[in-house]
Amino acid sequence: MTSALAVAPADSQEPPFSPALVEEMVRQLVKASRAHQLYLDNNPMHARAIDLTRASFAPIWQQTDSIVLAVSETELRWEGRVVLAESEKASEGFAWLLFKDGVRALQLQAGFEGELVPFLDILQRVRRAHPDEDDLLTLLWEQDFAHLRYEYVDVQGEDAASMDGARGPERPADAWAADDVADESGAAQANALVNLQDFDSTLYFLDDREVAYLQDGVAREYAGDLRRNVLAMLFDIYESQGDPAVRDEIGGILETLVLHLLSAGELRTVAYLLHEADALADPSRGIAEQHRRQLAALADRLSGSEVLSQLMQSLDESGEGLPREDLSTLFAQLRPAALGTTLAWIGRVQNARLRALVEEAAARLAGANTAELVRLIGHEDRAIALEAIRRAGVLKSPAAAAPLARVLGEGAADLRLAAVLALAEIATPSALQALERATEDEGRDVRVAAARAVAARSYRPALSRIEFVVKGKSLREADLTERMAFFEAYGALCGDAGVPLLDGMLNGKGFLGRRDEPEMRACAAMALGRIRSPLAQDALGRASGDKEALVRNAVNRALRGVSA
Repeated sequence: MTSALAVAPADSQEPPFSPALVEEMVRQLVKASRAHQLYLDNNPMHARAIDLTRASFAPIWQQTDSIVLAVSETELRWEGRVVLAESEKASEGFAWLLFKDGVRALQLQAGFEGELVPFLDILQRVRRAHPDEDDLLTLLWEQDFAHLRYEYVDVQGEDAASMDGARGPERPADAWAADDVADESGAAQANALVNLQDFDSTLYFLDDREVAYLQDGVAREYAGDLRRNVLAMLFDIYESQGDPAVRDEIGGILETLVLHLLSAGELRTVAYLLHEADALADPSRGIAEQHRRQLAALADRLSGSEVLSQLMQSLDESGEGLPREDLSTLFAQLRPAALGTTLAWIGRVQNARLRALVEEAAARLAGANTAELVRLIGHEDRAIALEAIRRAGVLKSPAAAAPLARVLGEGAADLRLAAVLALAEIATPSALQALERATEDEGRDVRVAAARAVAARSYRPALSRIEFVVKGKSLREADLTERMAFFEAYGALCGDAGVPLLDGMLNGKGFLGRRDEPEMRACAAMALGRIRSPLAQDALGRASGDKEALVRNAVNRALRGVSA
């Protein structure tokens, strides 16, 4: 091997700077490796571990441009001092993970923190690798790090360490000489690779057509969905084997697979699993009741508040990475119990594409489960109650009229306003009666919305309440929007019977010839325009030349509406 690193012996002099800096860096590196193994990349715990590890390098690079860590079975040493000590050669041990594949020293150079994530990816692949997959040295060589060098031995050519500790003679990790070191660009590793050109063709070598056939077959095999094939086999076994023990075992496997597939983002596969389980639980299949409940529980678990909320958060954080078709297919498997959670997440989702899919899922669940929707109108979570009220209005569900009326009596202002809008869409007799009462609500926006809804539906039983408000003093203290809403509601309901009252407000004079205030007269003119009769038109005509611009404009607009 060529010289690459110089590892300090165990009895070296005082280190150039405090070992505590290196110990802290190594400690953070091990923690980051563990977090990289346990959490997804978008998890806050993973991001924090990476940030802390990168920060731990800064004080070291202020002292030196590189450090060399000697690797043994259970320790990492720097300048002859132990900076990481692990109790045993555990399969998850950081030092053992490096040592077992032949790494005997690591040189970390300034800038290595920028290559931290690829390095952790390689360690994770090594942890999960099968014996016939690439080892650590091969993966390090392929990555071609710019700020990482390493010293290694060929473990295949020596009596290498085993998990039980048996091993042949080997020098201590700190005693490696400079002439035993090679880096990732050395010729030793390149010579270990097989070159197809070293082999001569024979009479029986495949021709181009046969090679293309094999390549197409391999491509088709890799393109196939192995997970779905495995699930299909499990369901076939489940259906063909009547033994309760077999079905219990497969049911447990399916339950575990749902969680693993969700964690891996295999949403389409999860949807396929739930769809097949639902079909298999059909009574016509002859499955025992206990096993039908077990299969149905798969979708019920996904529809539970905790699991579905975690899924929504993960999907929202993942951005635009997941296909719309996969999400739609998965949401189609949600059960009625998921309605509350989907309604709650409509307002929380930041991703516009995901929000549209959540709204579609909520609309489907609400349309198919009116009883659950009506129940959620009174939910203690205001976000869920508000969305349930809105959905009830969109669906124009008569069953929602009674709970919406209760909301008008005891709900918060935003819920009462939403309830008025929903009742206006439902427009059943009971809904219109509730709207009539809402014209006296304490909330200004609720009163305005109720008055407009009553006018739009021409609900004449509300005329007496509207007339009372128009004649009363409270409306004179209201703003112009509320005045207009009630006057136009009165004009829409009263007919010619209301013309004398409105004519008196518009054209009449009080004590000493004084007229009403301009805003009230303008509102009366707009109400006359809603009546659309000759009598109303005559009253408007007498005020067409009024000296008040506000009144004159309102009269002209009302006359145009009458003649239209």
